[in-house]
Amino acid sequence: MANPHVERPEKKPAPYAAGLELRPFQAQDAEAFRRLNEAWIEKHFGLEAKDRETLNDPEGKILARGGHIFMAVVDGEPAGCCALLAMRPGVYEVAKMTVAEGRRGRGLGRRILAYTVERAKALGATSLYLETNSTLHDAIHLYAELGFRHLPPERVTPSPYARANVFMELVF
Repeated sequence: MANPHVERPEKKPAPYAAGLELRPFQAQDAEAFRRLNEAWIEKHFGLEAKDRETLNDPEGKILARGGHIFMAVVDGEPAGCCALLAMRPGVYEVAKMTVAEGRRGRGLGRRILAYTVERAKALGATSLYLETNSTLHDAIHLYAELGFRHLPPERVTPSPYARANVFMELVF
């Protein structure tokens, strides 16, 4: 008989497999892309002018400038996203990566980031750059696990985001 006083670790929800679609952005995704990003930014920091500019016009501010947006859709519902912003030939910035609050903790962020990295390679990227915040420990850990390395201060360019204080790069 099991001892009722012994604490057992909570079971983690099963990782996504069936019902998950990772795909390029479609015009009808604009609202979900904005909503998903606004939710996490507001929770942790507060929207900045550059956020509003990008989120209100992802097609003009990302896609039309040579970038890409990828969506994670679970059972037909947008559940996460990640963008590649074109910086210069062969170099993209990983940006606007998030997973819906109720979908976190099951590896969806890892899946969409890995998908984004693979798509960048297929696009001929030689490196990826990202900016984040030191309070986002799980995100920084994930980036490092997928091969991103911290940039030394002398290689960091000024960010349009006040919240950015961690800068990383993945070289292929």
